[in-house]
Amino acid sequence: MTTKSGLAHDDVQPIATNKRSMGFFSTFSMWIGANVVVTTVFTGMLFVPDMTFLKALFIIVLGSLVGAIPLVLMGNIGTRTGLPTMVLMRPAFGQRGAMLPAAVNLITLIGWAWIQAYMAGLSLNHAVTFLTGYSNINLFTILTQVLVVAISIYGHKGIEATEKLVATLMVILATVVFSYLFIEFDAAKLIQMKASENPGITGMLAFDIVVATAFTWIPIVCDYNRNCKSEKTGIAGTYLGYNVATLIAMGLGATVSGFSILGNMTQTYDPVNLIGAYSPLLGLVAAIVIFLSVLSTNVMVLYSATMSYLSIFPKQRFWIPALTMGVVTVLGSLLKEWLMTNFQSFLLMIGVLFIPIIAIVLVDYYIICRKHYDVSAILEKENKLYWYTKGFNLRVYVSYIMGAVFAYYFTYVHPLATGATILAFLFTGVLHVLLTKLSQLSIPYSKGIDRNA
Repeated sequence: MTTKSGLAHDDVQPIATNKRSMGFFSTFSMWIGANVVVTTVFTGMLFVPDMTFLKALFIIVLGSLVGAIPLVLMGNIGTRTGLPTMVLMRPAFGQRGAMLPAAVNLITLIGWAWIQAYMAGLSLNHAVTFLTGYSNINLFTILTQVLVVAISIYGHKGIEATEKLVATLMVILATVVFSYLFIEFDAAKLIQMKASENPGITGMLAFDIVVATAFTWIPIVCDYNRNCKSEKTGIAGTYLGYNVATLIAMGLGATVSGFSILGNMTQTYDPVNLIGAYSPLLGLVAAIVIFLSVLSTNVMVLYSATMSYLSIFPKQRFWIPALTMGVVTVLGSLLKEWLMTNFQSFLLMIGVLFIPIIAIVLVDYYIICRKHYDVSAILEKENKLYWYTKGFNLRVYVSYIMGAVFAYYFTYVHPLATGATILAFLFTGVLHVLLTKLSQLSIPYSKGIDRNA
């Protein structure tokens, strides 16, 4: 992975250990920057007043600690192999079969970029309006995503440098915002605030939502953690960074939601609206926090969308799909309110599509293959270890389809009070193990057994 003439030439080839650049602070910063984002803040808003503030915080912490486990496990595969996430679909799904998860991931990431760019545009518009009186949401949404594209085409090294700076600023500014909220508003009233008599979200469902939030990051985690200098660095930096970020973001959403209701205002997740009514200057600070959070996250989203594309078309130069998809995300972000209206459905769709995929890959690597993939074979094409039947592992596709149907049924047709994330994950993982054992394919690769046999 090199950088020439300023533009990135990142590719899907494994990154050698001596060429990796991410230590603990870089990894920690990367996942702070990823998850301190307005969509995560919005998720925290959903919990109050359906439950008390303290219960919401407890569930956020517990769900994050649990959800970060599969995130870390998947990221560790990237560190061990040096490969991006969608390339790591090949051993389980087959060389051609892996194209489906990659294509779905690409489309999903573009959807994320649309939603978050609009939210960043709103915050930037607020900041500029405060300073100058000028307002133009469309313009600032476009400018936000143009800046995202400008950073992304410099590849991972550009993103890593940006995330260090942005993550540090966000933590400092978020601390200022939290401090102001608890100084200006009555914290005791928030803590004593009663839960809704007819909650739309139960404690178990909230826990499931927090866990599901971690799953939205798993399809991109290896794109970054393959740059970690060691497994310990990747595991510690990712786990701590993700959990701290989730507590900050969801905690902010729950806090702002509670204070806005106590203040007889329209319920909101946006600290800009709440704080700006009392202190325009602090409202500006909150707007900058939201803007920086989306900027850092969308840079990662666009980079990973490009890596998903390269996993399908590896001979393409990095900057071409990065720039092309950047233009697509700029245009899509102008859908504005339609994006917010369909945000929750979008999250549910991601769960249905990706939870079974992640279950299969984690079980395949850690249990069936006992932490060993043949990296050289992953990068080969026809008639190799991971070729299966014309490039497709049909047994895995049976597990995936059944897992997706399970997730769909218990999400849309017969929603469970507990949510379907954890159950769908366990169902698909167990099914994959059973079908593999029935096919007598449970012997690890290190023994020299060809899975095509």
